[in-house]
Amino acid sequence: MERQWFSTCCVLLLLVLVSCNSSFAAAGAKPLYLKYKDPKQPVGARIKDLVKRMTLEEKIGQMVQIDLTVASSDVMKNYYLGSVLSGGGSVPSPKASAAAWVNTVNGLQKGALSTRLGIPMIYGIDAVHGHNNVYNATIFPHNVGLGVTRHEDPQLIKKIGAATAKEVRATGIPYAFAPCIAVCRDPRWGRCYESYSEDHTIVQKMTEIIPGLQGDLPANSRKGVPFALNRTKVAACAKHYMGDGGTTKGINENNTVISMNGLMSIHMPAYLNSISKGVATIMVSYSSWNGKKMHANRELVTGFLKDKLKFRGFVISDWQGIDRITSPPHANYSSSITAGVGAGIDMIMVAYNYTELINDMIYQVKNRIIPVSRIDDAVKRILRVKFVMGLFEKPLADLSMVNELGKQEHRDLAREAVRKSLVLLKNGKTADKPLLPLPKKAAKILVAGSHADNLGNQCGGWTITWQGQTGNDLTSGTTILKAVKSAVAPSTQVVYSEQPDASFVKSSKFSYAIVVVGEPPYAETQGDSLNLTIPAAGLTTINNVCGSIKCVVVVISGRPLVIEPYLAKIDALVAAWLPGTEGQGVTDVLFGDYGFTGKLARNWFRSVSQLPMNVGDAHYDPLFPFGFGLTTEPIKS
Repeated sequence: MERQWFSTCCVLLLLVLVSCNSSFAAAGAKPLYLKYKDPKQPVGARIKDLVKRMTLEEKIGQMVQIDLTVASSDVMKNYYLGSVLSGGGSVPSPKASAAAWVNTVNGLQKGALSTRLGIPMIYGIDAVHGHNNVYNATIFPHNVGLGVTRHEDPQLIKKIGAATAKEVRATGIPYAFAPCIAVCRDPRWGRCYESYSEDHTIVQKMTEIIPGLQGDLPANSRKGVPFALNRTKVAACAKHYMGDGGTTKGINENNTVISMNGLMSIHMPAYLNSISKGVATIMVSYSSWNGKKMHANRELVTGFLKDKLKFRGFVISDWQGIDRITSPPHANYSSSITAGVGAGIDMIMVAYNYTELINDMIYQVKNRIIPVSRIDDAVKRILRVKFVMGLFEKPLADLSMVNELGKQEHRDLAREAVRKSLVLLKNGKTADKPLLPLPKKAAKILVAGSHADNLGNQCGGWTITWQGQTGNDLTSGTTILKAVKSAVAPSTQVVYSEQPDASFVKSSKFSYAIVVVGEPPYAETQGDSLNLTIPAAGLTTINNVCGSIKCVVVVISGRPLVIEPYLAKIDALVAAWLPGTEGQGVTDVLFGDYGFTGKLARNWFRSVSQLPMNVGDAHYDPLFPFGFGLTTEPIKS
């Protein structure tokens, strides 16, 4: 009876307190002071104050990142989730506008803010060559082309980062999974186009994209502290830590067999640059180092990255990276969670299966399998990035930047990047008779090839969808054919035939031909190739056209391809990589409005039997060496 009386008194007292608080609020009394919500407090003090208020469930929720397709306001609220992402092709709706993106992100953010502590979530997206998931965004050249620009304009990459940040922010998103700072040592790798170069020194220079994305780090900043300047900038992500570009035979997610010295001298240096520039996050690689999965490598993630290099941002897994610690994936998920979190991964890109992850992590902490100290370290790092970015002060996006998406200024920058990324590999069958630059005024010219009028092929993978797609209806942009028609004189007749036969070419009295061929779009493992050949239709087009008339062949590809057997027939050869939406950048240089300046950022092999082959190897004998590139002078008008 006494116990019942005591419980009743407690309930009544609680009701009185609630009533009093409501009365104070109605009377205009100041709300309860919370140090973590005070922007005048040091970030460290805010983190400490907030973490001590958090339950275990709230802490673990912060470590979880789910895909948009399974996210909702209620899910954010009920599980205290710290992050959402859009994987490749994960969008609010097909061809969604910038405003639709903002509304989607804000809707999820409101769910996060409605939790007890009101911790904002951080939304991330793969913006790896511009804001590439989003319809109408500017699609810049992939990294394989941007590495070519390092001598001509070392600041170009920073400008691209700044433009990309604005377009990402235009859609309400504050976090980009870029840049990829892999050092691709074997072009058979399906992600080689995401790498700037086979040479780590070029990759190091290209980390200048980070201050473009995040803003310039203040001069007095502490080493390793994450940074993002304002609401026109985003948190960046250096990836994939580390050795992803050195796997055996270029097989994606495979094993990088190399000494510690080799790992540190080739694959580590760009991470040192990234950390010195205040990169906010680092993503771990699917690959292994000498048989040890990087997602489970405590020595390199905690011991080296966090403890030795003093990186204080957060470490994020790759897409379902915890699952892939085992083969087959998810075979022993609980053990993988122990290994991944124990290695030092702070945020887990679980994508879909978040309840299993959360429940297992709670069990492991409560049973002292994962120490609370490891959870606290992860949460502090995640909160540090959120505080530094100002997400607690301005968690919701507005529509003020929607016009930045696909802005003409950004398209002009992308066009500039295209022309500076082109490499002229051959110009004329003899040195004294160059074919390029082409005359704009000619009676009749032929444009041929699978990639001449195909925006999807021109952009490559990671464009609108994960794998990319062929065709002209994926987004807005200018194909090379359209660019040719705009560039030539009004009197010049342009004839387009994707796969002309030899008799047609011979009988049509063309002044010259532009043949545009290359690889179809691909991403990651689907792009792994042991033969690196141009598809048969493209080779037939080269033979039919270049065997009959003067031709320039423009190769659209994510890496060097086998070309030596056809080189004698070709008058001029241009490596255009994966140029993106602004095809006029190609014709700017073909027709001499600008000169060719690009130098290879990776060697061009003769045969795949030579691979892997890099500068300094004993068997180094490329068709076109690293650093090669012919130049032309612009035609003075």
